Amino acid sequence: MLNTAGGRALCLAGEVDGRVVDDFHARYGREPARIDRIDAASVTALTDPGVDLLLDHLEVARRSGRSLALSCAPLVERLLADAAADGR
Repeated sequence: MLNTAGGRALCLAGEVDGRVVDDFHARYGREPARIDRIDAASVTALTDPGVDLLLDHLEVARRSGRSLALSCAPLVERLLADAAADGR
């Protein structure tokens, strides 16, 4: 979910699977949103579509020269590191 209170944030919590990502795309569109931070500290499960959603937002910010504040659960940190090691 996107939260614009106090800045533009992508907030993810709980189990983030393909259904959640599909719902996100239906609500906000497939194009990564211009955000200032990602809060994934409360994620308890993250499938490949969720990892891809995060990577898409991080990549768009990187390409545009913006850094994002990133707060994430250890599980998310590990999955993002694994994705980077795999060249995703």
